Amino acid sequence: MRKGFASASKENVQGLCGILQREMGPGIMDNRPVKVLYQGGSGEIVEKKSRFIATLEKIETEEEALAFIGRMKKQYWDARHNCYAFVAGSNQELQRCSDDGEPNGTAGRPMLDVLLREDLHNLAVVVTRYFGGTLLGTGGLVRAYQKAVQEGLKNSVIIEKMQGRFLTIDCDYNNIGKIQYILAQEGIKTVDSAYTDKVEVKVMVAAEGLKRLQDAITEGTNGTARFQIGEQAQFAVSEGEILLL
Repeated sequence: MRKGFASASKENVQGLCGILQREMGPGIMDNRPVKVLYQGGSGEIVEKKSRFIATLEKIETEEEALAFIGRMKKQYWDARHNCYAFVAGSNQELQRCSDDGEPNGTAGRPMLDVLLREDLHNLAVVVTRYFGGTLLGTGGLVRAYQKAVQEGLKNSVIIEKMQGRFLTIDCDYNNIGKIQYILAQEGIKTVDSAYTDKVEVKVMVAAEGLKRLQDAITEGTNGTARFQIGEQAQFAVSEGEILLL
């Protein structure tokens, strides 16, 4: 009997993230979670009869961003402006923005500032403006474009992507309770399990934390538990559920 991905409590999620951050060491994901767009969304605001429609999409490269921007311009071909901003790279090294005809510095850069302030990676946003007949002024435009991006983010799914390693633990039924207790103490959530003539539990843990966890389980089960170290995988937590990416 196999179980799918289980819901993680807030405490367990925080514990898992904490262990990963403490144990993984340098060189893997810069020792920190990376905020990325998991599911794009859109949002709309109205300011003095002008409509501002924000659309967000995940991207990995400049080419993907430009293709997305091109699609938005075709979709909203009759709009006065299609301003954009995007950021990509593990250190946000790729940054681009455009005012698309709005006064210089009133659209693209303020939109990009929202993405950077939220520490987001690998996403693009286009804000489409249908002019309502009333000028907003430079300050009004900055506020409107930023507000539109924020509205789009509210309707998107943002996740914190991290790097982990699978560990499969084999034990008998007498020891599963001890193992579950140790995992709970460490804040590590089971991602899969199988119950046959033995119990097989699959978890994700920081690579450099494997030995500590194995030692704790070995001691707790008097050396009867067996381990299989699996591959590395990226994961995130969304609404209390562990997502494998």
